[in-house]
Amino acid sequence: MIIEKHEIRLLKEFYDLMAHTRAIRFIIVENIFNNNLESSDSDAINNARINVEKLQITSLENALFSLENIPFEGTRRILFLDSSKKIEVDLAYEIEELKKDIFYLKNGEKKFFGYLENIHSGFTEQVEAGVKRLEGLDFNCFITDRDGTTNNYCGRYRSSIQSVYNAVFITRFAKKRAEHPIIITSAPLKDCPGIVDVSVNPENTIIYAASKGRECIDLGGLRRTYPIEENKQQLINELNEKLSSLLTDPELEKFTLIGSGLQFKFGQTTIARQDINGSIPQDESAKFLKLVQGIVTDVDPDGNNFRIEDTGLDIEIILTIEDSESVLKDFDKGDAVRYLNTELDLSMSKGPHLICGDTASDIPMIEASIEQSDDTWTVFVTKNRALIERVSAISSNTVLVTEPDMLVAMLACLSR
Repeated sequence: MIIEKHEIRLLKEFYDLMAHTRAIRFIIVENIFNNNLESSDSDAINNARINVEKLQITSLENALFSLENIPFEGTRRILFLDSSKKIEVDLAYEIEELKKDIFYLKNGEKKFFGYLENIHSGFTEQVEAGVKRLEGLDFNCFITDRDGTTNNYCGRYRSSIQSVYNAVFITRFAKKRAEHPIIITSAPLKDCPGIVDVSVNPENTIIYAASKGRECIDLGGLRRTYPIEENKQQLINELNEKLSSLLTDPELEKFTLIGSGLQFKFGQTTIARQDINGSIPQDESAKFLKLVQGIVTDVDPDGNNFRIEDTGLDIEIILTIEDSESVLKDFDKGDAVRYLNTELDLSMSKGPHLICGDTASDIPMIEASIEQSDDTWTVFVTKNRALIERVSAISSNTVLVTEPDMLVAMLACLSR
């Protein structure tokens, strides 16, 4: 598969291009591990450069060229939904991650760390401090969030394709330092698109736990699911049908194309009402929220089956579960850790474990791990002072960094 330089004007063309970069990156990562080129030795990378180039460095350069030539109007690039309807897009993630991959593949890991140091303030100091805290530890469970934790944020989930360097660093750590490597994400598992569709880690090296951990693919490729009561499944099916019908309105279609878009997860549905760039006027976003809330009320008038979590960007509609005292609650990532521990026989009573996150929704993962073993270590990616204090109060074995690239660089150093 070769990506040629070409003009991108339609949003569909953009998504098609990013899907092609996913295929190329997956092949490159597979080649790196098949040929034992994942080491930090830049000479090893450079000696195999001819072979890697055959697996499409040029394609990545052509993809970058095509993205950088999407025209601007003011400060935003413009794509078209059809022959006349425009949409503003911020392509910082897609462009910057391609630049990083190209530099990494051409120059090797040592020089790439210098590249990251130039773009992230405090990079070397934070990475070295984290490595010092964690070196020498082999983890039973490595459980991490994706977006904002191990992966830099992107304006659209569908185009948040994992980078080659990111996959190499995470996979190497998973292979050398973790018995059970797990990514828990709020995104769907696949085909919506889901985490499988935007990841380029080699197959059967990472356990993908999606929909906040209600569904997963284990290391043998088997899909497993948290049980959902039949009546609740019928309700979420009804909800999804009503939302799909609502979004056929041409004026509302844009909400499926920004940010998280429309995601039918297992036991949860997400629809974006805004993106990180504020592409939707606030009054339109608020009006859409009310429309969605009305549909949820129609389907579940007593509020016993769904909870709505409005992040300001996404509307999360979550099926409730009963806790140990038969009290209705949202299914959270702590419930996911407990479920996966049982379902996958993780033996979490035996540490150490490494839990990584970046938001308050990731804290239940730490708490659930500590319930099983005090030998729980945490890396949190945040600049939020209140969140730092909260995480530090829960776990004394906490490492703090300010960028996802710092976390994955730590993983790379720990697995050399």
